[in-house]
Amino acid sequence: MPKQPTQETTAPIVIENPWERLRAFTDARIGLGRAGVSLPTKQLLAFQLAHAQAQDAVHCPLECEVLADELTQALGLSTAPLAVHSRAEDRAMYLQRPDYGRRLNEASREALQQAAESGQRFDLAVVIVDGLSALAVQQNSAPFLTALYDAFGRDKNEWQLAPLTLVEQGRVAIGDEVGALLNADAVLVMVGERPGLSSPDSLGLYMTWAPEVGLKDDRRNCISNVRPAGLAYEEAARRLLLLLTEARERKLSGVKLKDRSEDSVLEGSSGSTRNFLVAD
Repeated sequence: MPKQPTQETTAPIVIENPWERLRAFTDARIGLGRAGVSLPTKQLLAFQLAHAQAQDAVHCPLECEVLADELTQALGLSTAPLAVHSRAEDRAMYLQRPDYGRRLNEASREALQQAAESGQRFDLAVVIVDGLSALAVQQNSAPFLTALYDAFGRDKNEWQLAPLTLVEQGRVAIGDEVGALLNADAVLVMVGERPGLSSPDSLGLYMTWAPEVGLKDDRRNCISNVRPAGLAYEEAARRLLLLLTEARERKLSGVKLKDRSEDSVLEGSSGSTRNFLVAD
């Protein structure tokens, strides 16, 4: 007599997780299912691919000439962006000596000093830094700056922008030195953020009022995760313009300037609008 199948012999090899449908709403690794006591091969390979992409984002170099051409065309620049370099000679030194990535090398300092010989002051210096993900900078710089320049064009206030600057092997704080050398009242550092397993292309924005060498992070305002799968370019530009406007009016930035751009505008009993950026 043939042997009747049992529950053990008919059980599926891969057991689906009923929470898998939640994956449609997040990049987090949930509801992956299992094969016995292990992950399904598909999910394991996807994890290994994401890990490799994160490593590549850290080690791949920024193609400065390509990016400079893209920015020149997209923004209609009359002159190409300035290309400078930190004290970190290569990627290995950059990763081992974070302090070298925070300062310009001597040749770059001299180049920026020559660019600022006229003594003209600017409202804002935009500094694009490769950081820990050149991929993020390569992919997101041109579309974000296009949205930002459009926002400047619609703003009631006039903005004088310093020459656009590209920095290789740099970290956030290097923008303070660049902004100071270019005589800028504020500096915006666009930097490739440390890649995660679901976000190797995340661009961070750091705004600092009155940049100078040696400032601490409490003097900066940050807008993070600017990319197609994160914060949209237009929304990031809107938030940044609100911060810049308030920073210029109050002559400050950082912890004393709160980003409440998602809050509703509140009106007091007198009908006046309460400032939703500045801490109470």
